[in-house]
Amino acid sequence: MHNVANTPAASNPLEETGQLPAMFAREGAEPAPATRRGPDYDLIQRSPEFTALRRRFRRFVFPMSAGFFVWYLTYVVLAAYANDFMSTRVFGLVNVGMLLGLAQFVTTALITLVYVRFANREVDPRVAELRERAAVTEGTRQ
Repeated sequence: MHNVANTPAASNPLEETGQLPAMFAREGAEPAPATRRGPDYDLIQRSPEFTALRRRFRRFVFPMSAGFFVWYLTYVVLAAYANDFMSTRVFGLVNVGMLLGLAQFVTTALITLVYVRFANREVDPRVAELRERAAVTEGTRQ
């Protein structure tokens, strides 16, 4: 029978680099000095280019999200409290509630298309510039 108590713990590559958080470090072991690898993300976040990118992104996303939330909440409130209005027939069996409900899906698709266009034109080129400046290549982990 194999004695587990006498078997050394499996080596974890992160332990050897000193990258493991302190709560996972072995008792009594001195942490290895941290070596910086890869881009300096703190410096990137403090750069004026990143600040401008974040501001531009927020100027688009927050109002768009708030607008959609108000539109969605309006639909829910109308469905809950304006039964007569929502049940008004537009044609055949289709009523205002059904049309507004379908408009929610259409609005979601339109917002997605507008965001993709915004990201392709405004965000992605600036992100590429920041990555190039920081020497970060797509899909690599450092």
